[in-house]
Amino acid sequence: MKKAVIISKPSKPDVARILPDLLTWFGARGYEVAMDEETAAYGSCGNILPRRRLPEFAPNFALVLGGDGTLLSAARAVAKNGIPLLPVNLGSLGFLTEVKLADMYDALDAVDEGRCPVEERAALECQLYHGGRLAVSYCALNDVVMKSSQVRLIHFELHVNHELAVAYKADGIIIATPTGSTAYSLAAGGPVVMPQVDAIIITPICPHSFTNRPLVVQDNAKIIVEVQSGSDKGVLSIDGQVGVPVEHGDRIECCRAAHNVKLLRTKTTFFDILRTKLKWG
Repeated sequence: MKKAVIISKPSKPDVARILPDLLTWFGARGYEVAMDEETAAYGSCGNILPRRRLPEFAPNFALVLGGDGTLLSAARAVAKNGIPLLPVNLGSLGFLTEVKLADMYDALDAVDEGRCPVEERAALECQLYHGGRLAVSYCALNDVVMKSSQVRLIHFELHVNHELAVAYKADGIIIATPTGSTAYSLAAGGPVVMPQVDAIIITPICPHSFTNRPLVVQDNAKIIVEVQSGSDKGVLSIDGQVGVPVEHGDRIECCRAAHNVKLLRTKTTFFDILRTKLKWG
């Protein structure tokens, strides 16, 4: 039997409106469906699991209803298991969630009939060491950000492949995938990088030196940030959604994750999205 999971943003009224017809569509095509607990608040399909346990259902794909934030959360939950994601935009910008609600069933038909291409996106693996010991580990589709938790500069050293690259005084630092190059990194002055490029983008946030510019390194590089904040505290953010406190002496290690995030895409190109979503050019 074919299987699918539905992941949605909490408190999204559109989900309640479209869910009954959506479950009918899946049933008519022989799918068994599971959903996360957030989606189940709008209607039940019998198989309800916490988001982190959805991979146990072994779905053919995951339908993600929401905005880019919902997609980032879903990717952290299921992408490591190789589950392709079909993102449908119920938000505002929708840079990653390119499928419009009006086009959802056409996209689902394409997925069901094997006509929807899969685009693989690189992810980052991030580990935080506190007192020399591993404290937490996360994966990010967009970016890993370390910032001061106060309105002041934070001191840290950046090492690439165990070689000191630069000692920063800045508001923080962004380590981004090519997918994340058009998110926070772009707003902080970083470059636009096509998703297919094998690279990691390192962008300082408001550095206290005109010579500290964004840096692009190979995607097999190991990036280490050593925090030297004194008594000041900082915060480590994963895709802008998970926040972890950092302090003096902590070490953040980032590298390309062993898995890619699989996105089910339409024929819309990267430059189409730049022009329509970011008014580029």
